[in-house]
Amino acid sequence: MEKIDWNNYLHKNIVCSCGKTHFCDIEEIVIEEHAIQRLPGILAKHAYQKLCVVCDENTQEAAGFQVYEELTKAGYTYKKIVFPHKELIPDEEALVFLFSQIPNDCDLVLAVGSGTINDLCRYVSYKMKIDYYIVGTAPSMDGYASNVSPLIIRHLKTTYEARPARVILGDLDVMAKAPAHMIAAGVGDIIGKYVCLADWQMAHIVNGEYICQEIMELVRQSIQKVADHAKAAMQREKEAISAIMEGLVLSGIAMSYIGNSRPASGSEHHMSHYWEMMFLLAEKEDPLHGTKVGVGTVSALRLYEMLKDSQALLDSLQTPHFQREDWEKQILDAYGPAATGVLKLEEEIGKNSDEEVLRRRKNFLEHQDEIWKVVDALPSSKDIQKLLESINAPFSPAQLQVPKEVFQKGIFFAKDLRNRFGLLQILFDFGLQEAFSKKLMDEFYV
Repeated sequence: MEKIDWNNYLHKNIVCSCGKTHFCDIEEIVIEEHAIQRLPGILAKHAYQKLCVVCDENTQEAAGFQVYEELTKAGYTYKKIVFPHKELIPDEEALVFLFSQIPNDCDLVLAVGSGTINDLCRYVSYKMKIDYYIVGTAPSMDGYASNVSPLIIRHLKTTYEARPARVILGDLDVMAKAPAHMIAAGVGDIIGKYVCLADWQMAHIVNGEYICQEIMELVRQSIQKVADHAKAAMQREKEAISAIMEGLVLSGIAMSYIGNSRPASGSEHHMSHYWEMMFLLAEKEDPLHGTKVGVGTVSALRLYEMLKDSQALLDSLQTPHFQREDWEKQILDAYGPAATGVLKLEEEIGKNSDEEVLRRRKNFLEHQDEIWKVVDALPSSKDIQKLLESINAPFSPAQLQVPKEVFQKGIFFAKDLRNRFGLLQILFDFGLQEAFSKKLMDEFYV
């Protein structure tokens, strides 16, 4: 397997054909066996004096004790911060705990973990204006190199500005021992990029949104790396685990280049975020992010297929009239205590207004040749379902125990989480949510 030369992507201005200059503020990426042993040598390039090592109970066992050992042997003084939570959630409680534990004179946050630990430490270090390293414990999500942190604040899943880790260490000896469902979650998170890229192209065609072909190609490379090695990774082959981790990091670099999550988060992520919020509000166990994204990807691909099958009818579909008062009541019902943030977003941008819907419908219908080429380039939902089944990962919301009404509300209202155009907004603009969601429920909830 050809390994990625990270020097091609890091700490250099990349003048792009899109007209922008891309830059990724990551100093070093090490994905190899015994990578943790490289830590003292990397730290020696700097003058850090006050280190904080952040783990939870599981990640401390997986890699934290190894990190402590390497730091102690190298003569570093450090503070251990271990989240006591059995199920760590990136919310206000976790943020307050972390802020309260990190001393004001800390000059490096060294996180040991994957998704939630990474999101929390990245955000807190950014706010405290101190450096941040991540020692990954599982190839389970693509946020290692991201410059945003998705957090749940006032029950609402929101993406906050942050900065990437300065150093990413992926120790293959550790990652190959990660629970199988975490490896499968990494695969799920990456295959969602099929939908992300389609949504981004739709936004470019319909809304004139900025797009970068080279960043899209970078994301396609990450998808291919993961798809090619998914089955072998489930057998814990280290070369395949390395390929999965490289694909995940590459996807994060794409986000860093553009400055937001657009290349790596689309309608499949929005549905996943909505389900997550509902699981947490109901105080039910929440499946891993990448697991939900994989399921959301199959759902989104089916919705794209239904849209293509309906192309002859689009001209004749009645334009929905935005009944704001009715919609607000529906949002209050759909989001509960998280509704305030959703209502505020619509108040600020008015993306559901009749004027905006008419404008988007007109642009969509005028550019159908381009749009159907994008849809035709997508893999089939059946092929992605088979890929997920081949790694023993769920593919339907019923398997995740997403209630039918939550699944349907996600198709209607997950689009309102963010100001980001994509498939779910298209369904709203053409009044297709009701028919499509019912058809999908009949398919998934047998």
